[in-house]
Amino acid sequence: MPEEMTNIKIAVDFDGTIVEHLYPEIGKEKLFAFEALREMQKKGFKLILWTVRSGKELEEAVEFCRNKGVEFYAVNKNYPEEVIDENFVRKIEADIYIDDKNVGGFPGWSAIWQMLNPDEKVLIPQKGKRMPGDRNRVITRIKRLFSKRK
Repeated sequence: MPEEMTNIKIAVDFDGTIVEHLYPEIGKEKLFAFEALREMQKKGFKLILWTVRSGKELEEAVEFCRNKGVEFYAVNKNYPEEVIDENFVRKIEADIYIDDKNVGGFPGWSAIWQMLNPDEKVLIPQKGKRMPGDRNRVITRIKRLFSKRK
């Protein structure tokens, strides 16, 4: 794994970004959110959960992500051992911020993956859109089905 990947911190919002915004409840997971986050972890990115949630709601969000295979490097902190002074409003220090409140709105996890990995050949389809090669894969599957019947 390239060393430069292990030093990149990505702050990720929860409500409206990983899941649909239903705070204080946990919304339905966003399309490809956990697939993209797990792949980012495999590549060595340090993922920080960056959310307004606290207390019980924060614990539920962390556990929800853990059950989906995503364990964060830190939660609402710059690093796991950081002691937070509640008297100061602060911002997480990260190289990249993924949030549904971005200028232009949330682009979707497929677009985020492709922004972070422009040289990757893996394409993640966006909801409701066909990807190059979809038609050929369907035709190949149909041919296999009918060839087995002979």
